[in-house]
Amino acid sequence: MSAGTGSAGTGVAPRIELRPATPADIDAMWALRTRCVREVCSTHYPPAVIEAWAASPAPATYPQLIASGGAVLAEDAGGRLLGFGMVDLAGSEFDGLFVAPEAQGTGLGARLLRALEAKLPSATRIHLAAALNAVAFYSAQGYVVLQQGSYAHPSGIALACVYMEKPPGQAHAARPQAAV
Repeated sequence: MSAGTGSAGTGVAPRIELRPATPADIDAMWALRTRCVREVCSTHYPPAVIEAWAASPAPATYPQLIASGGAVLAEDAGGRLLGFGMVDLAGSEFDGLFVAPEAQGTGLGARLLRALEAKLPSATRIHLAAALNAVAFYSAQGYVVLQQGSYAHPSGIALACVYMEKPPGQAHAARPQAAV
């Protein structure tokens, strides 16, 4: 699969491939996640929260989510990680979706989200705890707000979030051409 983000001045869209994550990808995934927390989430959270959030280690659940098939990566033709998403297939709950700051606004996040949604049964109600900066993105993808809340982050902080869901049937309205 490929999707364009447009190369500056060339008029040529770079190829972006989606593939399943492997345990060997965790360090790169976590580095991208930490970069996104520092550069993107900082618009909606105070510096002390960003520091604690960014300093936390990768969750112990990542190897299990990857082994279950619940992780998708997006890479450019050179193998550079541009984004990834994780979903708990058993619980129908998103664990995270991160797109490199330079690739935001290109449709890559929506493409990753569709690939993850396609891994879930069509009658599934999908849940997530959206970071404050991501609420508009998820709303544009058909997710509805359930309530504002606080996520007990493993780093020990209470992370303000918005609990959202996508009702059954809507999650599979725009399945990708090929499953990852």
